[in-house]
This record gives sequence, C-alpha cells and structure tokens, in this order.
Amino acid sequence: MCQMSVLLSRPEEEELVAENASLLEVEDDGVKISALFEDPRIVHGVKVTRIDFLAGKVWLATN
Repeated sequence: MCQMSVLLSRPEEEELVAENASLLEVEDDGVKISALFEDPRIVHGVKVTRIDFLAGKVWLATN
C-alpha cells in the first residue's frame, strides 16, 4: 500500500499532521485527509504545496 505522511510547512518547522493517509481531497477551505481505520479530518486554511511520491510525503502550507 502507498500511504503518505502529511506535513504542515511553517517558516521555522514542519509539523506532522497525519500518518498513513490514504486519500486527500481538496476542499474549499482546506484539505480533507482520510486514513485507514480513522475518521476523516479537515485541515482548514491550507493548500497542497508539494508531493514526493518516492518518499511518501505531502506538504501543506497555510493560504
């Protein structure tokens, strides 16, 4: 399986938002993250800035 780690990029640090994400959906106000065996969660006020498929990581940044 190809689950991803989702990180929130900030000027001074990166924060792990989710592990084992299996689905990302872009919403009007952010990104909805779904993972196996967990309820989906919405991170408001962010956008996807980078995806590294080889490393299994997605980076988000505030709008």
